[in-house]
Amino acid sequence: MARVTLIDDDKHPDLAPLIGKLKGNRGGKLINVYRLLLNSPAVADAWETFNSTLRGTFSGDLRICEIVIIRVAILNRTEYIFRIHVPRLSDRAGLSTTEVEALYDWRASQAFSAREQAALACTDVLTRDADVPDAVFAEAAAHFSEQQLVELMVLIGAYNMHSRVMRGLRNDIEPGTEGPSAPWRPVG
Repeated sequence: MARVTLIDDDKHPDLAPLIGKLKGNRGGKLINVYRLLLNSPAVADAWETFNSTLRGTFSGDLRICEIVIIRVAILNRTEYIFRIHVPRLSDRAGLSTTEVEALYDWRASQAFSAREQAALACTDVLTRDADVPDAVFAEAAAHFSEQQLVELMVLIGAYNMHSRVMRGLRNDIEPGTEGPSAPWRPVG
């Protein structure tokens, strides 16, 4: 259960313009992350603007974005983010259930290209150690432009922030995302 009130959109007409913007960018639905963040309207607005920018970056490679986001959710044991991105967004990114499952132990899998593995290696070290060793960065630099490297690091950092906020405030899982189609299992 969330540690702060999830704002109900019909009870806050003063927030209608912002709520309209948030819903408009989420298929007409006010998802729980925004219902939680609306306790601070400025933060909710900034969060949505930042996330919209991130969704439009990384040279249109939605698959890499979703692999990174799901891996961060796994590493940080953030079921909320996992359930938002699997299967709804992972399907659009061309990730199969088998590939999502492989993200739990991606190094033992043949499911990911060398480029995807480089992104996953950066995700793991930046999430776990808040640093990317030179060798890991060099491997990523062999697959990504400088613009993409900046976008990759920001994406990893942003979803680490998301994880910490969602866990700190104990955001509620979205209704309808609890089912078995999303193979969530917490890791150590």
